[in-house]
Amino acid sequence: MILKHSQWHPNLVPCMELTEQDLEVMADELVTFHKQFHSCYGRLEHQRLGLAYLSGLLSNAKAKSVEPIALEFLDEHAVRSLQRFMKDYCWDHDNMEATHQSMLSEVIADPLGMINVDSSDFVKKGKESVGVARQYCGAVGKVENCQSGVFVGYSSPKGYGLLACQLYMPEIWFSKEYEQRRKDNLVPEDITFQTKPQIALDLINKVEKTNLFSAKWIGCDATFGSDLNFLKSLPEHLYYFAGIRSNTKVFLEKPKVGLPPYKGRGRYPKSICVLSDQPQALTVAKLASSRRLSFKPVILAEGAKGPIVAEAARIRVYLSRDGLPEDNSVWLFIRRNSDGQIKFAISNAPEDIPFTELCTASTMRWPIEQCFKEGKDQIGMDHYEHRSWPAWHRHMVYAFLALNFLLRLRIRLKKNSLFDTATGSHIGCSHVTDSIN
Repeated sequence: MILKHSQWHPNLVPCMELTEQDLEVMADELVTFHKQFHSCYGRLEHQRLGLAYLSGLLSNAKAKSVEPIALEFLDEHAVRSLQRFMKDYCWDHDNMEATHQSMLSEVIADPLGMINVDSSDFVKKGKESVGVARQYCGAVGKVENCQSGVFVGYSSPKGYGLLACQLYMPEIWFSKEYEQRRKDNLVPEDITFQTKPQIALDLINKVEKTNLFSAKWIGCDATFGSDLNFLKSLPEHLYYFAGIRSNTKVFLEKPKVGLPPYKGRGRYPKSICVLSDQPQALTVAKLASSRRLSFKPVILAEGAKGPIVAEAARIRVYLSRDGLPEDNSVWLFIRRNSDGQIKFAISNAPEDIPFTELCTASTMRWPIEQCFKEGKDQIGMDHYEHRSWPAWHRHMVYAFLALNFLLRLRIRLKKNSLFDTATGSHIGCSHVTDSIN
């Protein structure tokens, strides 16, 4: 069995202590799991290469790039074949992603689910890897030479997983100077510059069209939540719960706007603005420190050390856009964690939605961050050394498969599962607390 060649260990699956018998079950389960993707490959040899790559991501190897995977699971002559398999061998990436989504939906789809969108960054050296540039890198919290991808995930009371992604290409990559690099990295000719919110919208619409993941919510962080055009373009039948920055300005009451009165000299006013005698906008950070809000203690989830408690408040506000109020009011939700950290979010949920539902929605975004954490800590999501557009996306879809497989193991083995499969509640993992906070 291909897995028997690897150095497996009892802590391979997060939050699970596996026995030797469990590991034998895993080996058989992985082969069976991977067979469901055989139709995606162009040749029988590709099935062997694909299983080796997936096994490598799930192994205990310190390095999970092509060469060490090939040497561990195949042989020294297979390194080049595995490299070409990821870059330019002919197999159906879209079919693999669709099969993954279909399998995952059977396990976790739920009418109360949330479609999540977030970006994840990968520090890289050099300038030749596709999409690499000096840009803000969340992994290190500063501007760094890195690649950045936009990811769509899904969470529900039944579980969570990643569904789709696309590499973000900085605008400089579409300049004449980078033309040869695009060709060398096999960037499709129809790819044009898109902002991260634009990529996210395309991915969300693509997932929506599958009709596989019923949902009530769309969740995102401030990168996307601060883009009002993005929020207004989301599917109308879903409510958004979107993070915003602390300097976001809001109106507590909708002010009257118009041309300010002429002061008798200079040019006549031509720009509409909030009239001087009307309520003015203030930042959400200032609002949180005022006495206008009534914070309530809430239990967000059950962590390894007991309940995760925070304080939360909500209020209806009108977002300020270019100094003017938006037409419709939204919920401003403020969560103050036990460590003093304050999170701000807005939602277009109806005015009569219970406070408890907004509290629940505020915790449903963390699973996509948990996917990134598990992906990078456990399955080598950031270990790749691929430079090309096809290989980057193929590596990520294998990371999706690995996370899908681990979720199925949690449910099958029913040992310290991150989600209690009977009640859907969170149990047992200390790093869940970190994600929520």
